[in-house]
Amino acid sequence: MPIRIGQRPDHTFDEPLGLLSDCHRRIEQFLRVLVTIAERADGRSLTPSQRADLEAAIAYFATAAPKHTADEEESLFPRLRRSDDPAAARALETVARLEHDHAEADRHHRAVETLVTRWLADGVLEPGDSRDLRRHLNALGKIYLQHIAIEDDELFPAAQRLLTADQVHEIGQEMAARRSIPITARTARPGEPLKKSS
Repeated sequence: MPIRIGQRPDHTFDEPLGLLSDCHRRIEQFLRVLVTIAERADGRSLTPSQRADLEAAIAYFATAAPKHTADEEESLFPRLRRSDDPAAARALETVARLEHDHAEADRHHRAVETLVTRWLADGVLEPGDSRDLRRHLNALGKIYLQHIAIEDDELFPAAQRLLTADQVHEIGQEMAARRSIPITARTARPGEPLKKSS
């Protein structure tokens, strides 16, 4: 059973680096869904379950994944660039590679969305389109395998050491705002009712 959009994450907006890592798990799962269906159905008619899973995966990558990229490129990366710590320079080398990954992944995602949308609309996918879909998904799998490992194992731990508690809190606030969630309590989770601050 794939992860569904809106599923409760493991971390709160008070733990934005953990939330970013939680998002990686969803990216991995939704990508697995796309790959599995593309391989098993191979452009043929979809079962109701396959159709629902494709729709959920495409919706995730069209709506939630761009917010994740913005969380990194607009909230996390700029704060690392402003750090005076010598370790920040090493982290920034990693950032440059990751920003390139984001642009490359976006190109493949646009192609995947076009092909899957066509499949859903027409009921079947031409053999050439089916091959293209698998090729784009394979490319995304390679990008994410390295990209996620670098972020989870190197970048996020470095950010945890380099950024102040206030900076981390600001990142969480910006992430919540990006999702139109007004945070009034630092323990609120995305999608949960918010507690009133005293």
